[in-house]
Amino acid sequence: MRVQRLGERGLIQRIRRRVGGVTPGVSAGIGDDAAVLQPTPGAWLLATTDLVIEDVHFRRRSAGPADIGWKAMAVNLSDIAAMGGAPRFALVALACPEETEVEEIDLFYEGLTAAAAPHGVAVVGGDTAASPGGWIVNVTLLGEMTGAPRLRSGARPGDVIAVVGTLGRSAAGLAVLEAGRRPNLPADVLDDVAQAHLRPVARVAEGKWLGTRDGVHAMIDLSDGLATDLGHIATESGVAARVDLTCLPVAASARAVAEVLGLDPLELAARGGEDYELLFTAQRSAAEAIATGLRSATGVPVTLIGEISAGNPGVDFIDAAGRAVDVGQGYEHFHG
Repeated sequence: MRVQRLGERGLIQRIRRRVGGVTPGVSAGIGDDAAVLQPTPGAWLLATTDLVIEDVHFRRRSAGPADIGWKAMAVNLSDIAAMGGAPRFALVALACPEETEVEEIDLFYEGLTAAAAPHGVAVVGGDTAASPGGWIVNVTLLGEMTGAPRLRSGARPGDVIAVVGTLGRSAAGLAVLEAGRRPNLPADVLDDVAQAHLRPVARVAEGKWLGTRDGVHAMIDLSDGLATDLGHIATESGVAARVDLTCLPVAASARAVAEVLGLDPLELAARGGEDYELLFTAQRSAAEAIATGLRSATGVPVTLIGEISAGNPGVDFIDAAGRAVDVGQGYEHFHG
């Protein structure tokens, strides 16, 4: 059955049955003009929103409805994680063509709630509309934290730059999905990079852990690529950043894809967006203990990749010979 036949009211009721339920802190959710929520007393309220648009952030030939739902939630979870917070409440706006099958909407919410459930996030409202073109999704996510949020503007000269997890998997996944042919690689390698692109995993537990460490000064999630996102920290903090390319934690699966497709693995890691790993700066004397502690607490590695210094805001990438390398920039909307 198509959404056009079900109608907006029918669609909203269907969504409500799928994602509704009793959730702590929710006095009124889907069904009223606005959700009525009860924040934790004494906590900071965090708010973020992200658009996910067909043929900009995903293509229907490679991303199913459940993948779209998962990614729409995951990119917002990652923003809350980058502040060191805990996600709580989501508002979901979905526009899709009238001929969309209702079962596709079911799958969309199945993927979205699968990404949200491990973190206790409740869907408390949103909107639906007919789209004259492709799918458009906007998720607004509210989170909380009791300590000081980790801002992009907190980096200090002398800080170490660190990355949680590995880099390049999502860009490698996109390259595979758009290659037009199946690369001659093991299935587990192809699945790893494709899943990294279609269903990224937000580092919520890692962000919350880092948010409790005094030595962590600035943090951001890697959505637009290391070069661009580290540039945001440098600009907002008024500092210079220097990265050792030989230290980048390029994922083994990304290296394998790069070799077969003739790509530069360091470019995938430095420019490739949508890894949704966390990038942070930390006091040098505390950096090793933070890296060891995070791995012990979550099982996820931390790699020290560079340093912050006083100087004109910007990012320099240095190769093994100590030469500056122009790696370009990651993704930026409206950039010609």
